[in-house]
Amino acid sequence: MTVPENAEATETTATSAPADGEVLRPHAEDAFADELKALAAADDRQRPARWRLSPWAVATYLLGGTLPDGTVITPKYVGPRRIVEVAVTTLATDRALLLLGVPGTAKTWVSEHLAAAVSGDSTLLVQGTAGTPEEAVRYGWNYARLLAHGPSREALVPSPVMRAMSEGLTARVEELTRIPADVQDSLITVLSEKTLPVPELGQEVQAVGGFNLIATANDRDRGVNELSSALRRRFNTVVLPLPATPEAEVDIVSRRVGQIGRALDLPAGPEGLDEIRRVVTVFRELRDGLTADGRTKLKSPSGTLSTAEAISVVTHGLALAAHFGDGVLRPGDVAAGILGAVVRDPAADRVIWQEYIETVVRERDGWKDFYRACREVTA
Repeated sequence: MTVPENAEATETTATSAPADGEVLRPHAEDAFADELKALAAADDRQRPARWRLSPWAVATYLLGGTLPDGTVITPKYVGPRRIVEVAVTTLATDRALLLLGVPGTAKTWVSEHLAAAVSGDSTLLVQGTAGTPEEAVRYGWNYARLLAHGPSREALVPSPVMRAMSEGLTARVEELTRIPADVQDSLITVLSEKTLPVPELGQEVQAVGGFNLIATANDRDRGVNELSSALRRRFNTVVLPLPATPEAEVDIVSRRVGQIGRALDLPAGPEGLDEIRRVVTVFRELRDGLTADGRTKLKSPSGTLSTAEAISVVTHGLALAAHFGDGVLRPGDVAAGILGAVVRDPAADRVIWQEYIETVVRERDGWKDFYRACREVTA
């Protein structure tokens, strides 16, 4: 077979790493490398086996703080401190961690940052779907080598879980309850015996110190496969709540939108804060079925209207303002996004939304421009 003259150049181009600034969403350990380095330098507390930081420093990385040298650690999670402390302590034991909560409570975000702070690597990830096979959790095979030489260690393709076990790192399993039940249960031996049998080779992979696993799950979404009691017992479950106050939710949305906006070169000035507050207020009221003043009961739509969806609505609004407006986030920029988030069921949810804008938004002081924008996109 003839090899093209430019074959080497083509291969180099295809496998070369992206230049700085080209990555749309850097891994946590890359995006916050300076903070992790500063924490490691200032951290003089005891560290579990193969941990990059002590449990105290991991909690500080997630919750934020100021180090003795003046380095500011930005908060990655805004919520009760005790929740983070329990999660970090769980990882320092031999029990796996299950982050449970409704959609949009930052389960994936917390999972990624915990793995980055503990192991310096958040990429050992199994993404749970209805089609996730057992090989994604255990191991697979390089079939070319398998057919040529038979079962061997060289022909085995380790899963992220197997790699984490052999290297003493933190593995992550996202959306555990979306994985079929029989595949879920393949984790039982891993979590209870800390071993992964490879019967084809008559061998096993034993976990070394530092290995643990973080799983995320929610039981409100469709397509959920309940965890067996045997598997659930292997986890210490930490429930992540929705933000307790409007101020906390506005803070979370503002921070995440700012981070995403910088990656997308979108404007994010203080003049957009009013619209963020409005989006958060609308979502919280419809989610709770009650207006903020407690005077009017509301019907709740079928969607979750989570903090993550609020972040998405505001980010989309910023993009509209940047590309088709004057760069300032206005009611018209977020109205369409809110409509799309609220009206999931075209029949029932549209009635709920129209009732809300006519009975609540229309009568609220200072919301006339927002009311007009909502009417325009709803008509």
